[in-house]
Amino acid sequence: MRIRLPASAVRAAATLLAAALRRITPAAAHRRLAVGAVVLALLTPLYGCRAELVPPGAPTPWSSPPGGVWRWQWQLRGPVDTSVDADVFLLDPVRVTSTETAALRRQGRRLVCQVPVGSYAGSDPDATRFPAAVRGAPARRTGGHWLDVRRWDLLRPVLADRFRLCRGKGFGAVALADADGYAHRPGFPFGFDDQLVFNRRAAELARSLGLSPGLVDDVAQVAALAPDFDFAVNQECVRLRQCAKLLPFVDAGKPVFHVEYTGATGIFCVTSVGYGFSSIRKNRTLDAWRRPCPPP
Repeated sequence: MRIRLPASAVRAAATLLAAALRRITPAAAHRRLAVGAVVLALLTPLYGCRAELVPPGAPTPWSSPPGGVWRWQWQLRGPVDTSVDADVFLLDPVRVTSTETAALRRQGRRLVCQVPVGSYAGSDPDATRFPAAVRGAPARRTGGHWLDVRRWDLLRPVLADRFRLCRGKGFGAVALADADGYAHRPGFPFGFDDQLVFNRRAAELARSLGLSPGLVDDVAQVAALAPDFDFAVNQECVRLRQCAKLLPFVDAGKPVFHVEYTGATGIFCVTSVGYGFSSIRKNRTLDAWRRPCPPP
């Protein structure tokens, strides 16, 4: 692959070379010109071998879904099935490859990365970056450990790098997971208001790095956080009878990506689609299989 040197760099080199030649004898000029030609010949292959960088897209807009409802896929296990007929893909930024995200972007898909912001797992590549002071009790739901969300000074650098990984792989949005430690037993005495402050800071950090922030679950705080997030991801609001609590997103024209793990789509879709959600049925393993609700 050949990449040309910037025109400004070529002009600058030519100007410097001409100035140098004016100050030396003709014989020396010929010698230095020959040396310059050799150097240029050696440098050109170096630039030519540099991999072409694919810039990330703009933060994902959510204004008007095609056909009136977003078709979406949530896959965190196995090789990404890029043939799924969906507008939005919610993926693990660590497991997914740049080749897979590039293939999806060429198809015009919107990419959302899922990033745990209130917990960490021992298998996470950056697990050792969390100081002992912020490591809390086991999070049985995820198999990891909760984090002390009051220590923004210690958590911000790690979260920023997690978000940068998303941008580097071409994602335009991020879904903030495990943002409800206050509702469990995190091992720290933080409460509802501490979680609100942390979640808003995390959303603001995502925006500062060019990502559209979304909220995963944390239904009890939706009314307070809907203005700070661009979309919501919800698990089993029909089974848990919590769907009405997600209406602040719908009323604000923001998408709600909803999944159920049990029940027939012909039954729960009546409720979720009636609320205006984009709903699918998935396996709990979140592999490639999915069954979408029909559009309204």
